[in-house]
Amino acid sequence: MTALAKIVHTAPEVEAEPELTDGFHLVIDALKLNGIETIYGVPGIPITDLGRMAQAEGMRVISFRHEQHAGNAAAIAGFLTQKPGICLTVSAPGFLNGLTALANATTNCFPMILISGSSEREIVDLQQGDYEEMDQLAIAKPLCKAAFRVLHAADIGIGVARAIRAACSGRPGGVYLDLPAKLFSQVMDAEAGQKSLVKVIDPAPAQHPAPEAIARALDVLKSAKRPLIVLGKGAAYAQADAAIRSLVETSGIPYVPMSMAKGLLPDTHPLSAGAARSTALKDSDVVLLIGARLNWLLSHGKGKSWGEPGSTKFIQIDIEPREMDSNVEIVAPVVGDIASCVQALLDGMGQGWQQPPSDWIETLKTKREANVAKMAPKLMSNASPMNFHAALGALRTIVKERPDAILVNEGANTLDLARGIIDMYQPRKRLDVGTWGIMGIGMGFAVAAAVETGKPVLCVEGDSAFGFSGMEVETICRYGLPVCIVVFNNNGIYRGTDTDPTGRDPATTVFVPDSRYDKMMEAFGGVGYHVTTPDELTRAVNEAMNSGRPALVNAVIDPAAGSESGNIGSLNPQSGIKKKKK
Repeated sequence: MTALAKIVHTAPEVEAEPELTDGFHLVIDALKLNGIETIYGVPGIPITDLGRMAQAEGMRVISFRHEQHAGNAAAIAGFLTQKPGICLTVSAPGFLNGLTALANATTNCFPMILISGSSEREIVDLQQGDYEEMDQLAIAKPLCKAAFRVLHAADIGIGVARAIRAACSGRPGGVYLDLPAKLFSQVMDAEAGQKSLVKVIDPAPAQHPAPEAIARALDVLKSAKRPLIVLGKGAAYAQADAAIRSLVETSGIPYVPMSMAKGLLPDTHPLSAGAARSTALKDSDVVLLIGARLNWLLSHGKGKSWGEPGSTKFIQIDIEPREMDSNVEIVAPVVGDIASCVQALLDGMGQGWQQPPSDWIETLKTKREANVAKMAPKLMSNASPMNFHAALGALRTIVKERPDAILVNEGANTLDLARGIIDMYQPRKRLDVGTWGIMGIGMGFAVAAAVETGKPVLCVEGDSAFGFSGMEVETICRYGLPVCIVVFNNNGIYRGTDTDPTGRDPATTVFVPDSRYDKMMEAFGGVGYHVTTPDELTRAVNEAMNSGRPALVNAVIDPAAGSESGNIGSLNPQSGIKKKKK
């Protein structure tokens, strides 16, 4: 054998190519790392593939027909879960559509993150006319808690973490996260990318109240002759249900729930003063606010709703110190998270707490029973066409028999009357228009309630309110959600009987007479019902909710029923000037 033959030829070792990741995958990984499993949005440039990839990675991606409704879904998901709901939109107009929901979430203290694709910074900053060019970050900042932009893939983990912490910490709210288009395709080493992700630890840490604040609050409560507790939706969000119930029952103090706090204790509880709200507010001398703000919904804590000026002392529990004294003096501010504050008050009360005077309890009980008795005949009519009271009386019984179902409610008269008529029995089962009193939340809230809880949803809508988001019935059908929508159809806004004095057009508040909203649901494969009496309404809703299928009940309401702007008609200015005829 020659020496040449003895030479062993060995090929040089080929290094394995490094594993790579990109912006798309890092956004998805960052959300999943923080326990976020659902995205609500509308696909399009530049985020279409992000939605596809998120779905492929096991996330649930719920696509809507309009970004505002996707944003409303994300917002109420945050309220229900205490984790920020995620809304994903395209740039510019899509971003602006989602921004409406983000602003509403911030006002209502719902944790939500709006993630929008955006145009390239270099072109936007020089205003050179990019596709859907807009400085979205600057526009979002005044309307949410915080706004961030991520320009480099390595910063995605930090950006998502900051957004989550900002949305959940302190007083929850909306956060905007701006992701320029070219960020998604940026590539980096997968191992380095994984290390760049951040799992947010304790995003909403307990904030315990100062001992002196608790002592001061208890001293004021002890001095009360006619004490009252007002429960706001912040109390519902806190999920401190057992402690709040214990505080009410240990103290023996009557309570009034704001609409989204209904069910923290059953509305039928002996200490519930909801049916005697006017008397309770006007005659109380000490009021403990738990997760409620003295805004327009509580007449700013003053005026005739609260009796004689200066006759009421307020104790307020809120995590935001700047909320104190926002309208009237708060004599005992208690700053901290609701769970910690309520527990501290309970601990301070001990076992021998003095109950309120019996005459105060009896006054509210008598007023409550009188109001309930006065209302009862209105709820039992089976006339056709129905009025609001008769229709809501039927739904009241259905909710009583299905306390685990979630009620979504919006409209003018439909909302105002349902708040007082339909009793709730469990917390976070009533979702409605909240602080701004807006319309258009219905379908978004209904979708998210079904997705996040798996519970059946009863969505009670005025015909005007339904029009804001009605196309989302297709979304409900597409995902096969257990949502039953009831549209109170009185042919218009407030009423369906107005006319145009010129005779040229329909009145501004009037819709097409005798519309068949049930046919919309049938068009997308759901079940439609057309009803004209409370008995028919009861049968239709029960059948729909038993089936678990998407359904819409067109409930014919007397067109003459309804009052201008519902219970807030005083906020609708009226002209006192009459023009002379020429």
